[in-house]
Amino acid sequence: MQFRHLAWLLSGLMLGISINAQAEESATKSAQQTVNTVCAACHAPDGNSVISLNPKLAGQHPDYIEKQLTEFKSGKRANAVMSGMAGALSEAEMKELARYFSSKKPALGQAKSNGAGSVGEKIYRAGNAVTNVPACAACHSPNGAGLPKQFPRLSGQHADYTLAQLKAFRSGERANAPMMMAIAAKMSDAEMAAVADYIQGLR
Repeated sequence: MQFRHLAWLLSGLMLGISINAQAEESATKSAQQTVNTVCAACHAPDGNSVISLNPKLAGQHPDYIEKQLTEFKSGKRANAVMSGMAGALSEAEMKELARYFSSKKPALGQAKSNGAGSVGEKIYRAGNAVTNVPACAACHSPNGAGLPKQFPRLSGQHADYTLAQLKAFRSGERANAPMMMAIAAKMSDAEMAAVADYIQGLR
């Protein structure tokens, strides 16, 4: 009797695992289809955008991707193109896309001039005490890996995209991260460019 009960439990467990695996496979296929038809033109099929003004999504924290898509859809983060794209997505589809891109391997970048000992590195790692700009590493980690659910991965991100976002935070064009708006307001164009270049080569 006990053996039959155990066999029944194991059978139910295996069935549950099989159903979950099928559901995950279905979600992955659905995300792949959405990527191929909607996302790939700007972000590339594997999330490693080759267009420097479009962000790399590969390896990004899924919670962050999902948050941005949700805020594009609601209008909290203003962007005419992405608002239209996200507006057509369901919550389930956003989660699927977030998991899909986070599972991809990010392509490494290379700084043009802000390597070790540069202005970009100094601001990223120590900030600017004179203007009260905090170190980027404090939130995004020394190697740019970020912190899941709170701060995005930055390492290897296109310098052009990072610079554009910093300027958007400063101008108020991008208003979905008050902390970044306050920080960017204290930064000069030269500081932003240096940090963005350093981040591009960070790994």
